[in-house]
Amino acid sequence: MDRVALRGLKARGHHGVFPREREEGQTFIVDLVLSLDTRPAAADDDLAKTVHYGVVAEEVVDVVQGEPVDLIETLAERIAEQCLKHDAVREVEVVVHKPDAPITVPFDDVTITITRSRV
Repeated sequence: MDRVALRGLKARGHHGVFPREREEGQTFIVDLVLSLDTRPAAADDDLAKTVHYGVVAEEVVDVVQGEPVDLIETLAERIAEQCLKHDAVREVEVVVHKPDAPITVPFDDVTITITRSRV
């Protein structure tokens, strides 16, 4: 499989288990690796035979900005489901970063990484 990667998609969401996270929201950053066969698109130079990563980026931002969930695991799952709605995408790796997680010690980032594929 070939891979199309989108790194550093940023959106504000209201996800988390604490009231402050739900009320104030915070920035989430998403990295994606979409696995697909790009040969048909390359052979015909045809966008319709691949995945439009601009559309995927907008959809991912909509998910992050959408209905709040408690866990970033749930958010990552929703993002993966959205990506797999694109016919060309056979597998997706989703990394959700929560750099402003409510942790009481110094840290750089919190992430969840999941991989989902068509069944």
